[in-house]
Formats: sequence, structure tokens, C-alpha cells
Amino acid sequence: MNDFLFKMKSLLGDQYNEFLKFYETDNFRGLRVNTLKCSCEKLKSLIGFELKKTPFCNNGFYIPKSVASLGNNPLHHSGAFYIQEPSATSAVTMLDVQEDDFVLDLCAAPGGKSTQIGEKLNGTGLLWSNEIVKNRANILLSNIERMGITNAVVSNCRPEILCSRLTNYFDKVLVDAPCSGEGMFRKNSDAAVQWSTEHVKSCAQRQLLILNSAKSALKDGGIMVYSTCTFSVEENEGVIGRFLEENPEFELVDANVTFGRPALEYARRIFPMDGGEGHFAAKLRKKGTLIETHSEKPNIDKADKEVLDFYDSLFMNRPFGERIYVKNSKIFIFPKNYNYNVQGLQILRAGIILGEFVKRRIEPHHSAFMAAKMNECRSVVDFDVNSREIFDFLHGEEIGISADNKGYTAVCVNGITTGFGKASNARLKNKYPKGLRILK
Repeated sequence: MNDFLFKMKSLLGDQYNEFLKFYETDNFRGLRVNTLKCSCEKLKSLIGFELKKTPFCNNGFYIPKSVASLGNNPLHHSGAFYIQEPSATSAVTMLDVQEDDFVLDLCAAPGGKSTQIGEKLNGTGLLWSNEIVKNRANILLSNIERMGITNAVVSNCRPEILCSRLTNYFDKVLVDAPCSGEGMFRKNSDAAVQWSTEHVKSCAQRQLLILNSAKSALKDGGIMVYSTCTFSVEENEGVIGRFLEENPEFELVDANVTFGRPALEYARRIFPMDGGEGHFAAKLRKKGTLIETHSEKPNIDKADKEVLDFYDSLFMNRPFGERIYVKNSKIFIFPKNYNYNVQGLQILRAGIILGEFVKRRIEPHHSAFMAAKMNECRSVVDFDVNSREIFDFLHGEEIGISADNKGYTAVCVNGITTGFGKASNARLKNKYPKGLRILK
């Protein structure tokens, strides 16, 4: 670690001692409100502790140090918020996602930045979230499902393969590159133990390779943000400098943000003194004129009456659209802008799963209810965040409900869907996935 400290002293100069003082304090903890499901005002009224605004995004807040077991909170299970280190939200803010954008998050697990992008798209455009490591890609998929994002494609593909197949496809690309993790040393002692100058150099080489893959997927005139959670000059300014030298069609541009501090001409650095564990982000523009190039999506055969009747029995007005596709007994509803004729890209899921054929019937899927708003569901039970019923449901127990509820029924916490069950005779048979349940 002496080499790391020497580098930090050279980087920070007279602020080095202030930097060291933060290693004697608690880590920054934060959450980001998922505005697809919940407003900031509503979460503040329900969460049970004070939320203090961060400077890194409009819906990011600091969590008090005394708060524990927040992952077991029913509002977390419902997808009302995402637990996220505060400065990690800065990169998507700099990407400046707008509705109808086509956005690629190339190194997306566990999903904090992808779900932030999905929230900004607000069901429009297309989000493509990729993760090369399979088990991490499954975690990414679970988080996208929990946050109720319907217009996402999740893949488990090598960046160079994915980007070569999706050439000039995206308006915006995020490369939150694997790094030496120097910004995580305060909260992850393993990252500090694994650090070495050789590891930093290896990360920088890999990061440049990923950037050179990502550039192919970006349209002319498009925006790419490169970010890391390390302080390393080699992995930050060094990688950006080399990329710009090798790719004169790209330029570093001003992200028009005030958080953190300047790096290079327009990039931003965040140290603990700036209110977060540590981040670096640079906004790049591919020269040229941004032109709409998205082709018409292939038609999908109209779903048969049985599937549509099932859809209508659960939800009103078919809220996820009608791009229905049945494969291996599962009923998918694809995003409006997804071209499903893609082969060899290791796609884990596109859109949501409405249900699954089981013997001679169709059973609903958890992802459909997580994506639905309470007023879109035919049958609903709504519990308070502090109620016994919602905790029993999240434990996987059968619960008592009104006899008026019949059949598959959405379970909500203060108006936010968090799962479903099957109602009969004033009882709700629990359908909350076993892998998500709270253990007693």
C-alpha cells in the first residue's frame, strides 16, 4: 500500500492529509429513488429516516449511518429505491440520457447505473445492459426486474462481439469499466489487499480495449461516458488520453456538471472530500451528425386468444404492449424497439416475462407484476410498509385478505407493486420467488 499512498500524495498535494482523515470515518452510504415506481416525496414520507440530498443526481440521497438491514425493507423489495454509493450515480448524470434514446451499458452489473438509465428513459427508447460474467449478469437481470424496467435487453456477451454486431446502433454508451477499485478501499478491504502497480497497469490495458470495442456501437454524433471507481491516473486520464490519440473522431466534451473537481479539460474526479467514496467520469462525443438510423422492427405474429385472454385477466389495457413472443413455454413481451432477430449475443432476457405454460395452464411471472403499476392490475391488495401482512408475504407465508379478491392478485406496499399471489376464500397463496424472500 505504500506505493498507493505515495501516488495519492503526488496527486493530491496539500489535500493529502485531508484525504487520509476520511479513512478514519464511516463510509458514505446512499440510495437512489426509482422514479418509475415512486416519487422522492413519497419515499421520504415512508422510509422512516431522514434523507439528505447528494450532489450527484436529482434523486440520490445519503443514508444515515444508523440505518441497518435496508435490503429487507419492503420498499426495497418493491423497487422503490436502489441502494447505491452516492458518487456512483455521477456517470449517468453526465451521460444525460433523454427519453427515446437507445443506450448501451456495456459493463452493467450489478445494475445501479443501468437501472438509473432505465428510470431516465421512462419506458421509451431502448436500454441494452451487458455483463460478461454470467453470475453477475443474473444479478443485473434481477435488479432490472425489481426496478420494473420493461424496455431493457440483458445480455452476457463479450464486449467486442456485442459491439461489432450492433455497429452504429446506440445514441449513448456507458463504459463503467472494471478497475483497480481504489475508490472502494474504505468499504472493501479485499480491494486494498489485491491492489498493486501491476494490477493498475493491467486494468488500464483492459479498459482501453473495452473502449475501443464500445466505439463501434456508437452512432456518429453520439455520446460515450467512460467511468471508473478508481483514483488512478493511469486508468483515468491515461486511458482517455490514449483513446483520444488513437481515435481522432472522438472529442472530450463538457458535461456541464459542478460536482467533484476538474480532471483533464472537462472530465470530473470525485474524492471522499467531495461527498462520495470516489469516481472518475469523462464525456466523449463521436464527431459527426446524429441521425435516426433505427430500422423498422420485425413483426411478431399476433398472439393467440389464450395468451391474450390470460394477459387481459391480469392487467388492464395491456400495459406492456403486444409484441408477444413464446419460446420454451415462456411468454415474453418484448420492448417496442427491440429487434429480436439477433443471434449469438447471449441474451438472457428482452423485456418482461408475462407468464409460462405449465401443463395445460398459464401461470404468471414475477417480472410482469414488478413492471405493473397498481392501477393497471385487475386484482390488488395493498399493505402499509410497516404492516405485519407485507412482512409475512415477503417471508413467503400465506396471508389473509378480503374475500372480494379472486385469482391472481398483485401485492403492493403503499401503492407500489412488489409481487403477486393467488387469492381464494379470503386467503392469498404466496407466489413471491423463494430466492428473494426475507429469512426469519
